[in-house]
Amino acid sequence: MAITDRHVTTLALAHALSAAERGLAVIPLSRTKLPALRSPHHAEIRDPEIRDPQVLAPEDHDPEARHPAAHDPEARDAGPRLSPPCHGECGRPGHGVYDASTDPRRIRELFAAAPWATGYGIACGLPPHHLIGVDLDTKSGADASAALRELALRHLFTIPETVVVTTPSGGRHIWLSGPPEAVVPNSAGRLAPGIDIRGAGGYLVGPGSRTEHGVYGTVPGTAHLPPAPCPPALLRLLMPPPRAHHAAPPQAGPGTAGIHTAGPGPVASGAAAQQGQGLVQFVLAAHDGQRNTRLFWAACRAYENGIGEALAPQLTDAAVRVGLTHREAHSTIASAARLTGRA
Repeated sequence: MAITDRHVTTLALAHALSAAERGLAVIPLSRTKLPALRSPHHAEIRDPEIRDPQVLAPEDHDPEARHPAAHDPEARDAGPRLSPPCHGECGRPGHGVYDASTDPRRIRELFAAAPWATGYGIACGLPPHHLIGVDLDTKSGADASAALRELALRHLFTIPETVVVTTPSGGRHIWLSGPPEAVVPNSAGRLAPGIDIRGAGGYLVGPGSRTEHGVYGTVPGTAHLPPAPCPPALLRLLMPPPRAHHAAPPQAGPGTAGIHTAGPGPVASGAAAQQGQGLVQFVLAAHDGQRNTRLFWAACRAYENGIGEALAPQLTDAAVRVGLTHREAHSTIASAARLTGRA
């Protein structure tokens, strides 16, 4: 190995140890951003098309994708049987993010076993920080930074001062910490085009890592900061939408105040009716430049509280009264339904 390569690996190890001192569990990465150590079970996988998702970099696969055999009984029966996945129980290195450690001795052992490593990955979702990575990508052609600003405006949150990592392609990784009880899933483009989320089971390329495309760094003035707490409103967007419960429609009775809509649909009552009227008034109070934002915010709150379908006609009417077209209003309300998992 060339002296320059040894220097790169030594530098990557130094960065990894520095991250571990801050409580961040790390693994060695290759120039391709993949875990540097090959799985010790690669010979046990008889289907060459099946690869352990834990040895793929989050940037290079859809974390929610699954091989057909994972959910298709016929595919399982037709293909070769695979051993249950090992997450490091065998005691050997090479299990991707499951190798991540804050123990300096263990980290040195991992890098010694991978002298070709040129970077390191930081595991997300682990204590003490329960790291969440907001990856603002540039490769998709979308303006991810603008999309995040729009989400922040719609949902009334701000990104606090925190570590921001720069990528060779011009992207940004925003580090946030989550509460211990929250298991944030990995996702690609679910929040908005170009915004990927690294959560439990995923990892981020650490600053100082060298890849095929360049070196990861930090935005000046952020390297020393701890990962800031994730704003509650953003955390709600990152969590999986609750499963819809199809309850029987409530029976109208004495003392029940309802929101009546044109045509069939659910009937909201009592406190829900009062809240619904408040959301309608919120839209009606919109000025130029606020109409779409206020409508989206109100529609999200309505769907989150189970009155979205019932309130949609009134929200549409309010939006039209303040200047939106019917088409614009319907499109914005539909986007709110999709974002909250009610579409």
